[in-house]
Amino acid sequence: MLLDALLAYAHWVALLTLAVFSGSLAALCRPEWLNEAALRRLQVINRVFWGAAGAVLLTGLARSVWGIHGAAWTWAQPLFHLKVSLFVLMLGLSLPPTRQLGRWLATWDATGELPPAAVVLHTRRAFMRASHLMLVLPLLGALVARGVWGR
Repeated sequence: MLLDALLAYAHWVALLTLAVFSGSLAALCRPEWLNEAALRRLQVINRVFWGAAGAVLLTGLARSVWGIHGAAWTWAQPLFHLKVSLFVLMLGLSLPPTRQLGRWLATWDATGELPPAAVVLHTRRAFMRASHLMLVLPLLGALVARGVWGR
């Protein structure tokens, strides 16, 4: 029981970290705020975002294996598969803006040019889509943990 509580705590801390840094990416990625310092800050925030995503994945897998329900029960739940699929989709939606940030910084380092405002807004929307999709994950986790619509 204690192990399950600690695994749940670690998973929630990782998820909250992911939410904070996902929101930070969307908030800071604005054309009117973009300068060299903001570009470098976005890179740091993005690294923490991906680290938190890795922590969410690892703690979620740990919960599914060593949690109170066990791997056989957890992996048999349809909502668990939906949750994992949405998480993967969220990460997939985060890849293009992550690459975009790298290109912006490379361009800045080479030429000192910032991206056009339209490109910044497009990238911001991509970060926002991914972060909004994350809102469903805790609901699915709560439903799975309680066996709702389970097998």
